[in-house]
Amino acid sequence: MPEYDSDHLCSLRAALLDHPIYTHVACVADLRRFMEDHVFAVWDFMSLLKRLQQDMTCVTVPWFPADDTKAARLINDIVIGEETDVGPDGSYVSHLALYLRAMRDIGASTRQFEKFRSLVLVGVPVEVALARIGAPLHVQAFVAHTMTLANSGSTEEVLAAFFHGREDVIPEMFRRLLDTLYGAGHNNDRLRYFIYYIDRHIELDGDDHGPKGRELLEDLLANSPHREERARRAACSSIKARIELWNGTLSRFRDSRGGERSVESQAA
Repeated sequence: MPEYDSDHLCSLRAALLDHPIYTHVACVADLRRFMEDHVFAVWDFMSLLKRLQQDMTCVTVPWFPADDTKAARLINDIVIGEETDVGPDGSYVSHLALYLRAMRDIGASTRQFEKFRSLVLVGVPVEVALARIGAPLHVQAFVAHTMTLANSGSTEEVLAAFFHGREDVIPEMFRRLLDTLYGAGHNNDRLRYFIYYIDRHIELDGDDHGPKGRELLEDLLANSPHREERARRAACSSIKARIELWNGTLSRFRDSRGGERSVESQAA
């Protein structure tokens, strides 16, 4: 269908990168709110990656080598960088653990996410757990989209969402966010882990994971118009889901600022 052509994908990508949220994280209070929403996207990213690892390598017992060893190597390289990266102190750390540490450093609450994790680990379905902890509706919608894709999408759909919706666009999103933080003079020790987390994603996704994801996708879609169409649809829907997530988080900023102004006027 024409609405899912490459021009539409490019326009969605541009809309995501031009989203006003990156210029609205101008104070620590805004960064806290941003991270309390965004941590769920940091977490659900790994479900896409683990699904690809299942599809492209052998993770079952008894083991046999993957048919496509090039794809297996590329995806395993990405898993190593995301699941066991090197932290600021030289120890190995997952990007989720790194992000949670960054949240604690700036005073963002991890309580909601920790409660969510506890529920899921004892078998509560992800969607039910999100509702039970009172996660914002835009967070629930974003994670539901990711998990539906990870659980039931085709390999090309998952890979397209992984590349176009995450690895390809994340470095540029984070550069915009860093520009705002630096411009506001927030380069201090409290932001050390958050800035490290962002710098690592700009470095890894821009120089390594992004190109590997593109190579995987191009190989998978070669000479298959049907797969290419399904992949493009999944890419577009994933970028739309991110835009809606940012819309919801931006609304939280505006609502909280409106409440703060209301309190100030009452005090006056």
